[in-house]
Amino acid sequence: MPTHHQRPIAIIGPTGTGKSELALQVAERLGEGPGAEVVNADAMQLYRGMDIGTAKLPVEQRRGIPHHQLDVLEVTETATVARYQEAAAADVEAIAARHAVPVIVGGSMLYIQSLLDNWAFPATDPQVRARYEQRLAEVGVAALHAELGRRDPAAAAAILSTDGRRVVRALEVIELTGQPFAASAPTIGVPRWDTLIIGLDWRTELLDARLQQRTDAMFDGGLVAEVRGLLRRGLRDGVTAARALGYAQVLTALDAAGDGPLHDEPLQEARTATFIGTRRYVRRQRSWFRRDHRVHWLDGAAAGNADEVLRVWRHVS
Repeated sequence: MPTHHQRPIAIIGPTGTGKSELALQVAERLGEGPGAEVVNADAMQLYRGMDIGTAKLPVEQRRGIPHHQLDVLEVTETATVARYQEAAAADVEAIAARHAVPVIVGGSMLYIQSLLDNWAFPATDPQVRARYEQRLAEVGVAALHAELGRRDPAAAAAILSTDGRRVVRALEVIELTGQPFAASAPTIGVPRWDTLIIGLDWRTELLDARLQQRTDAMFDGGLVAEVRGLLRRGLRDGVTAARALGYAQVLTALDAAGDGPLHDEPLQEARTATFIGTRRYVRRQRSWFRRDHRVHWLDGAAAGNADEVLRVWRHVS
């Protein structure tokens, strides 16, 4: 169990706000004292080979700071919140046992909440799950998401309309518990390990520009080639990896091309769809994180954010 000297710091917020860079700056400063190690909380960065499309920091850019929960799954494996919760919690406590500070960084909403609020997940029922999976196969994810919207609008608003697996899970929980999906979520109280939660965000127009630059950098930096390589490793066989933003759009473009070359028009469509999808996801992240009164928000455009994080951390610790 972390002591106050190893009190974790979580740096959360929407995609593209610079959380990874801020985490490195904080960890470097802590390296002059107790030391620090980073624990990833981005679901898609769990996958080996999904580097460009997730903006995963290459090893040589991690400044010698240990990182955990990166590259722990093959693209054929299913990422689950419960698996992440168990593994990441073990990392946090092991880091603290080494007398270093765990720095949790990412924007995957359920993953962060599961870790910081020690979420106890509702039971599953294979028969109920199978019935909704059959419905998914019959009517498609958009129709099933619309059904979820009629039964639990808040759950539908929190789950992407393309995420069939989570739509099925939400409907399963609603049927099994007789309550809205959110009722199974933990009550927001003192965060686990008394973690300091830092939120990083930008003004919308500035973040939109950053997201466009991020999208362009991914496509110009080899995202299509990365997807082609992952296809040879079974990307299509995975339940979650193939649906990641950027990867799903490139797969659509490659499918349209068939055995022929990938022309500029479908590639540009994939680029545009990725940007629009990412911007839409950012709106959902903001809505989710802003309801958490424990978050100490910082402006991503401000100077000295790492110093401010450590000021707040030391003041509370």
